[in-house]
Amino acid sequence: MSSSLGNAWCTPLATLGGLGRLTAMPGTVGSVAAFLAALLVPIPLWAIAVVAVVGGIASDVHARRTENPDPPEVVVDEVVGTWIAMFGHAPANALGALFLFRVLDIVKPFPVCTLERLPGGVGIMADDIAAGVGANLILHGFLWLFLRGGFASFFG
Repeated sequence: MSSSLGNAWCTPLATLGGLGRLTAMPGTVGSVAAFLAALLVPIPLWAIAVVAVVGGIASDVHARRTENPDPPEVVVDEVVGTWIAMFGHAPANALGALFLFRVLDIVKPFPVCTLERLPGGVGIMADDIAAGVGANLILHGFLWLFLRGGFASFFG
């Protein structure tokens, strides 16, 4: 099998079958696709890990092929970040997870901004993984503080 044939799956996976090329907002489109998929079928942690690893490899190959270190059409990283943001949250809180993930992915606070500088597919995936973890933790903190008695534990 030739190298190009062996890597034929990389671009379709990295771009979600070309979904990342449909709009000027590919990250949002990829995140919304991941959000909708996770609402239909809860995504287990092992599946998130598999998509992160395989997506990182596919993203790396696609980035090298296009000679762009972070091609905007690559959206598999947004899929992983969105799923991490939603992981462990009730469906009623999923929209909040999506919103927080998109904010952190766009604003790129520390350490997200640092991780995106890592080389190749690792850097493409790492900043979205960090944004997903951050969004997940912020949402858990918000829910605890405002809906699960967090304020009461401080003042009660």
